[in-house]
Amino acid sequence: MPPAAPCSLPAVLVVDDSRAQRRMIGMQLARWGYQVTEAASGDEALQLCQTQPFGLILSDWMMPGMTGLDFCRALRALPQEGYGYFILLTSKSDKAAIAGGLEAGADDFLTKPVSADELRARLRAGERILGMQNELIAKNHLLADALSQIQQLYDSLDRDLIEARKLQQTLVRDRFRDFGAASASLILRPSGHVGGDLVGSFAINARRIAVYSVDVSGHGVASAMMTARLAGLLSGASPDQNIALIAGGDGTQDAWPPEAVAARLNRLMLEELQVDQYFTMAYAEIDLPTGECRLVQAGHPHPLVLHPDGGVRMLGEGGLPIGLVEGAEYQRITLRLRPGDRLLLASDGVTECPSPDGAELGAEGLNRILAGHASLPSPDLLEAMIWEIARHAGTEDFPDDISALILDYRGS
Repeated sequence: MPPAAPCSLPAVLVVDDSRAQRRMIGMQLARWGYQVTEAASGDEALQLCQTQPFGLILSDWMMPGMTGLDFCRALRALPQEGYGYFILLTSKSDKAAIAGGLEAGADDFLTKPVSADELRARLRAGERILGMQNELIAKNHLLADALSQIQQLYDSLDRDLIEARKLQQTLVRDRFRDFGAASASLILRPSGHVGGDLVGSFAINARRIAVYSVDVSGHGVASAMMTARLAGLLSGASPDQNIALIAGGDGTQDAWPPEAVAARLNRLMLEELQVDQYFTMAYAEIDLPTGECRLVQAGHPHPLVLHPDGGVRMLGEGGLPIGLVEGAEYQRITLRLRPGDRLLLASDGVTECPSPDGAELGAEGLNRILAGHASLPSPDLLEAMIWEIARHAGTEDFPDDISALILDYRGS
C-alpha cells in the first residue's frame, strides 16, 4: 500500500493522445490521492490551463498537432501567478532532445513505459518545488501588503508635508517690503518639502529696520519647526514676542544691538530650548535717514554690499554659530550704506551648491552672478541668481535650502 497522500496535493493534468495511456497514469495518480484532469491534445490542455491552475502537468512529447514541447512553450507564455511543474513523457533519451525540452520550459522527464515508483518520486520532487513556490508567493503577498501600507503612510506623510510647506511659505509671505528709504526683497527655495532656511525683515521704529538670514542645521521637519519658532522670535507682527525688540525710555520701541540679539538667541537655544540643533545667522539693523548699518555675523556666509558701480564688498570674519557654545560672544560690524548700495544676506546653500562634477559655486561664482545681473532690480536679481545656480548645478533640485535677502538703500 502506498503512503497516505497529504490533504493539499496539487491538481494534476495528464496530456496524451492515447486514451489508454491517460487512463493508466490517471488511475495510478487517483490511487495516490491526486485530483486528475485529462486532455487528449496540447490544444485542449492549453485551453484547460487558461481556465484553471494545475500544479503538476504530465504531457506526452509526441502528439499530433501541438506537441508536448509546443504545449510547454505556450503554457510558460500564459500570465499565471502560480507555477505548473511540467514533466515530459518521452521515449527520447538523447542529450540534445532533453536539452531542447529544458530550454522549452520543462522541469523533468519520464521515460516510457512509466515506472510507478519513478513517477511517484518525480511527483514528490515537483511537490517540493511547488511548496517552495507557494511559500514564496505567500511571502510576496505579505510583502505587497506591507508595501501598500507603507505607501499609504508615505502618501499621508507627503500630503502633510505639502501642507507644512504651504505653512512655512507663509512665514515669508511678504517677498518685497517697502520701508520708504529702503526696501527688502527676499527669496526662499527649500531643497525638500520643508527646509531650515529663513529670511525676513521688520521695523524697529519709525527710523530703523532690521533684516536677517537664518540657516538651521539639518533638513526636514525638525529644522522647519525650528525656523517656525525663530520666525516668531523675529516677527514684526508680534513686537511683544520679538527677541530683538525692547521698550525705549520715552515709550517708543527700541532694539537690542545686533551682537546682543545673537547672544540672547544663543542663550535661549542652550538654556531653554536645549535641542541638538544650532543655526547660523546674519542680522543687521539699518538707520533709514543716515544709512548707518550695524550687523552681526554668526557662522553665516559673509554679507555682501553691492555698490552701484558693480563693485562687491564682503563683510565680517565668520563668527560662531548660535546654539553651539555657551557664553559665545559676537562682534558688531558697522558700516554706512550710501544711496544705491544693496546689502545681500544669503545662506550657504548658494555658495556651496555643487556642479555635477562636485565643484562648489563659491564666493567667486556668486560675485560673477551678481556682477552679471547688477542692472536688474533686486527681486529680478534674486530670480536670476536662482536660475544661474540651477544652471551651475545642472538641476533645480538643489541639495540644500537656498535663501537670500537684498536690502536696497535709497536714502532719505
